[in-house]
Amino acid sequence: MSKNLKVGKIVNTHGLKGEIKVIPLTDDMRRFDDLDFVLINGKEVKIESCKYQKDRVIIKLEGVNKIEDAERLKEKFMEVTRENAVELEEDCYFLADLRECTVFDTTGKELGRIYDVIQTKNNDVYWIRKPKELLIPVLKDIVLDINMQFGKTEEDIFRKQMKKIASYYLNTVDDNPNLSIDLING
Repeated sequence: MSKNLKVGKIVNTHGLKGEIKVIPLTDDMRRFDDLDFVLINGKEVKIESCKYQKDRVIIKLEGVNKIEDAERLKEKFMEVTRENAVELEEDCYFLADLRECTVFDTTGKELGRIYDVIQTKNNDVYWIRKPKELLIPVLKDIVLDINMQFGKTEEDIFRKQMKKIASYYLNTVDDNPNLSIDLING
């Protein structure tokens, strides 16, 4: 599990005085108002100001005062430590914690690893690419129970149980209408 979480990707410069355009990688783009600093390449950088466009955040970072300074930051990620991450509501998880989790059905058969979490207008979808491509929609009538347990072993294994998954997703697993899936990071 990553100790830092990505909150934005720097995609371009803005103006001549070192401002940067950031694509927010967080559910609430106004989150940047609450941040005093971010990590870029592991280095702490103070946020001096931020303003908002439709789907972008314009940020002024301390020490970045010219367009040439800002250009060097293009394509880099802005991160926060877990201590500075937003507190999640119950049954909400950071996408970074779900990626690469191994998925098993109720018989213990490994279905694959979560390659990515697709965020759609209505719900998230867990995308498993190998060995067989599966798309598992994350809906309350499909995922009825989620338990996360941390620190069960020295490796700090991330474990998640999902019970009674209906065969709703695009590729069914052995046509089993009631599935329980364990996700184990590692």
